[in-house]
Amino acid sequence: MAAAPHERVCPQKVCPMRPCVIVTRPQPQASLWVARLQALGLRARALPLLSIAQAPRPDEVERAWQALPWHALVMFVSPNAVERFFALKPVGQPPWPAGTWAGSTGPGTEAALLGHGVPPHAVVTPPAQAGQFDAEALWRELRPMRDWSDASVLVVRGEGGRDWLADTLTAAGARVEFLAAYRRGPPVLDDADIAWVRAALREPQSYVWHFSSSEAIGHLRHLLPDADWSGAQAVATHPRIVETARQLGLARVSQVGVSPEAVLEHLTRSIQSPRP
Repeated sequence: MAAAPHERVCPQKVCPMRPCVIVTRPQPQASLWVARLQALGLRARALPLLSIAQAPRPDEVERAWQALPWHALVMFVSPNAVERFFALKPVGQPPWPAGTWAGSTGPGTEAALLGHGVPPHAVVTPPAQAGQFDAEALWRELRPMRDWSDASVLVVRGEGGRDWLADTLTAAGARVEFLAAYRRGPPVLDDADIAWVRAALREPQSYVWHFSSSEAIGHLRHLLPDADWSGAQAVATHPRIVETARQLGLARVSQVGVSPEAVLEHLTRSIQSPRP
């Protein structure tokens, strides 16, 4: 999905003192985030640092739909996992089966599940006040819900990925299967995008990078191996991502919540209490 024309620049909005937020999520989430940030009065631009392609074996996704009632839990690792899984829902497939939970690590994935008609009572996700949205936080919700011995669990994800929750469920006695609903790939950026990034790095006080994936940061390192990131500033949604950004060379990286409102709150505090 190509970025809309208004995303190619960071127009002045309500508060020009706040830096422009560079949203690095894959599409279509990047465009949605840009729109939400702009609605909050922030300047924002989409620069997707991951691309999402179709499932390597669409027939396996379709067969997985037939087996849904046999699973105690179907765990979705991201909004893209939800979107790609439901895009291959067979015609005439019954609604989400009773007795099967849909696992989500954060509000974006939860919203995608609800948007596709999964009943709210079937969605298991860390509560909004948890302050942490990852596999570990989801496991704290799942662990007391049942005895996981011999329970069937399906993990819907891209090719590869982090397996902490799968390993934990397996250790608890569950039978875990994986389903690749999409492929992750490097970003599709043109020369104008690269030139824009280099220009942004020359004015680091005017931009703040928003990272939600360590893999995306790795692509950035590959795209600009000679770039100086020491002056750039960023926010990230998880401690592991914060550390990856620091390894890239960014000295100013803060962890924020996984919502546009959390980004706004952080930037507002930064203006009110500037760094010495």
